[in-house]
Amino acid sequence: MRAYDIFVKPEMEGHFFNENWFYGAPDRAVHMEGRVSYTPNNLHRAGRDKLVGNKGKLDMFMGTCTPPNAEGMVSLSMGVVVEREMIDAARTVILEVNRNLPWTDGDTVIPISMVDHFVENDSLLVQVPQTEPSETEEQIGRHVAQYIEDGCTVQLGIGGMPTALADFISDRRHLGIHSELLVDGVYKLYESGAVDNSRKTLHPGKFVAVFAIGTQPLYDFMNASPDVLLMRGSYVNDPYVVAKNHKMISINTAIQVDVMGQVCSQSIGTRHFSGTGGQLDTHRGAQMSEGGRGIIALRSTAKNGTISTIVPTLAPGSGVTVPSQDVDTIVTEFGSAELRGLSVRNRMEALIRIAHPDFRESIREESHRLGIVPDKRYF
Repeated sequence: MRAYDIFVKPEMEGHFFNENWFYGAPDRAVHMEGRVSYTPNNLHRAGRDKLVGNKGKLDMFMGTCTPPNAEGMVSLSMGVVVEREMIDAARTVILEVNRNLPWTDGDTVIPISMVDHFVENDSLLVQVPQTEPSETEEQIGRHVAQYIEDGCTVQLGIGGMPTALADFISDRRHLGIHSELLVDGVYKLYESGAVDNSRKTLHPGKFVAVFAIGTQPLYDFMNASPDVLLMRGSYVNDPYVVAKNHKMISINTAIQVDVMGQVCSQSIGTRHFSGTGGQLDTHRGAQMSEGGRGIIALRSTAKNGTISTIVPTLAPGSGVTVPSQDVDTIVTEFGSAELRGLSVRNRMEALIRIAHPDFRESIREESHRLGIVPDKRYF
């Protein structure tokens, strides 16, 4: 997304300090300058935990909204990750009114009486098109698609892989959406006839999400649609709420997975990259769902094929996004590894089978040498 000048202009250093739940490019750009710090969280608790850390105090909330309707209500429009908790706690609430924002229903709708000040600014909406999938992402999408059958409820992320997956499941029918994020790929599935939300066991007939990122066709579809509900993150991403959707399939990505099944999706060693976000929430919730599954999909290599993303141990200092005891299914372009309930030895073998062939033997040998999966040759 677009950076705010207050976070990236050198002359603003000392005036503002950014604490963020999830890093984007602007945060990464100034991280090593000490001008931003990551706040560890799971999305469904992010707002509540932040207020606990602040002793329940918040001086000001600044956000954006649609113009008010005839009933004196405004819509926060593009999402309510933690906005409602922050608005409820803030001493002063300032909202920027933008006529270009789509009206969305759900927890986004608040009365103007909750707002202290309005400022008008009709800036154009940020357009974030889905990236075209690579050949590798298409291969991954094909493997993920085998787990999605008619009537499943799906959680999708952003990037080339969800776009590829949409192509492979466009022939499914009666899919539902319960997702942290609405993206163009979801709208594409709706247009293909794959998604109608008719068999959802929670909020049937509705797209349920926390926020949206996409392009104008998605925003136009969302605008005043009775079929779209944007609900606060503390609800949508609560694992027990996620689990109320039968046949819930959560699909996320990662940076590294080690042979124990630990998943890192937020850092490259000690260098922070993104965040936990809602990954652990939906991964856990999907496994609690009747007939559900949590999927982590990633390329088998990084840096132009020079390093493996399936590793004996995570890089030193890496954040663990999904612990080994919570992991379910890992997918690469070489297939899938269903790890739930497996021993570390069997997990290692399953993950080696979906690692890039160039690294399979070295993963096994290093796992033996380190004693993760002991081999008497080394001890």
